[in-house]
Amino acid sequence: MDLGLKDRVYVVTGGTRGLGNAAARELAADGANVVVTGRDEQRAAEAAAELGANVVGVAVDNADPAAPARLISAAREHFGGFDGILISVGGPPPGYLADNTDEQWTTAFESVFLGAVRLARAAAEELAEGGVIGFVLSGSVHEPIPGLTISNGLRPGLAGFTKSISDELGPRGIRAVALLPARIDTDRVRELDALSADPEATRAANEARIPLRRYGRPEEFGRAAAFLLSPAASYLTGIMLPVDGGFRHGF
Repeated sequence: MDLGLKDRVYVVTGGTRGLGNAAARELAADGANVVVTGRDEQRAAEAAAELGANVVGVAVDNADPAAPARLISAAREHFGGFDGILISVGGPPPGYLADNTDEQWTTAFESVFLGAVRLARAAAEELAEGGVIGFVLSGSVHEPIPGLTISNGLRPGLAGFTKSISDELGPRGIRAVALLPARIDTDRVRELDALSADPEATRAANEARIPLRRYGRPEEFGRAAAFLLSPAASYLTGIMLPVDGGFRHGF
């Protein structure tokens, strides 16, 4: 199936590792031009080189108010266009109610929530018909994840924001979508498993709750993201796509 990605131009934040990197890899492999971001300049350049000649790296922090304009300008300068953005950011610190400080909440709000809103707002101003704004959220949109109180507080709000802007931007032919990963085998998920007394037992217990009985592979998430951002998904907007091996049992 041709996803129609050839020569389209996307920005993928948090694209130097994890889920953002997996999405950028699949977009680039299918012929899209991609701007990937990370906070470290060297790592951004290295990630771009690993992903291919049709990828450039830009060092930005999602929390920086100047980031949206820089990234859209980079897309236009390097590739001559801008067709969409996938907003991904590393997860905030784990912890329960008594664990997380005001500073952690404020920092997470700036990067995870407000940074995403700014990026989406700037993208909406620049995108033409056929453009797409995507978010990497979490299964916590539907059900809180124990020990991730900050993430549980912020991700559902971004889901509501996604639905809201899908209504606003739909008449212009611009889509807004979100992906809801669960246990994808990334460094972040392994780090979370390692917080338990027995990481191997924790992983086994999590796998037992997944109908496919395994963690997802990053490339499986990446392919889902590439499809959802592509013209092949042109009639999908306002949706929350679970990429979780069936982990969520509700409709």
